[in-house]
Amino acid sequence: MTGYGKSASTIGSRRYTAEVRSLNGKQLDLSVRMPQAFREKEMELRKLLSSAIVRGKSDINLHYEADATDQRELNIPLIEHYLTHLEKLADKKGYEKDGLLLGTAMRLPDTVQQSREEVNEDEWKQIRRLVEEAVSQFLEFRIQEGKTMEMDLLGRVEQILELESKLDPLLTERIERVRDRIQANFDEIKDRGRLDENRFEQEVLFYIEKMDVSEERVRLKAHCQYFMDILETDFGQGKKLAFIAQEMGREINTLGSKANDAEIQRFVVQMKDELEKIKEQVLNVL
Repeated sequence: MTGYGKSASTIGSRRYTAEVRSLNGKQLDLSVRMPQAFREKEMELRKLLSSAIVRGKSDINLHYEADATDQRELNIPLIEHYLTHLEKLADKKGYEKDGLLLGTAMRLPDTVQQSREEVNEDEWKQIRRLVEEAVSQFLEFRIQEGKTMEMDLLGRVEQILELESKLDPLLTERIERVRDRIQANFDEIKDRGRLDENRFEQEVLFYIEKMDVSEERVRLKAHCQYFMDILETDFGQGKKLAFIAQEMGREINTLGSKANDAEIQRFVVQMKDELEKIKEQVLNVL
């Protein structure tokens, strides 16, 4: 399930912004982007976010904007390190060494840093509350998306039940057609004196039993009802809903294999179409 939350606040001389976002995914894949000074707090943030996000390709982006009083300085040791390796590379490749190497080094990561790299615990508490606020908005986003998803799933399950209810007259007509066809074949053979009435009844009963789908219809309706009941329970039912949808598909496929009728098959295809959309949507359910 996707989600997004953002929160911003001024803490000390800096304007902090926390963004939490997530895309659909079976497992939790969390990326944390934050200033180097806060790296010791990364595991704390990961624990907070993991319990809230649960799963999906997700990331937290924590950054700040400094004002004029928050001075910046060159990271001299790192720049020298970059220059040393750039000069070695130039010698190896036969490139001319000139002042452009310094410009290249300055464009590499972390060459300019804030002069104040330490964050005290009071500041961190405020930053953590900022992240928690972003997480709260993230969860609210998910709740709203979940309500929309629930309505969509309910509508599709109800559509399957409606299509199933339309099979009654078609199944009755199908039995009559089978009976008439067997009767015609029986009469043709009967004229030759080869069969009796008992054989006709046996044939009719055999085909009716072979084509009977009453059990499949009962199970399909039960699965649909169970699916709707699960939707009304607490979150964390995504895997269960996926399993129920799989069982619904099993019954619909059996209906199709026993249909032996173009009109019935048309309704079965429509039910399959609705079920495929349900399966796709269920992948987004936690």
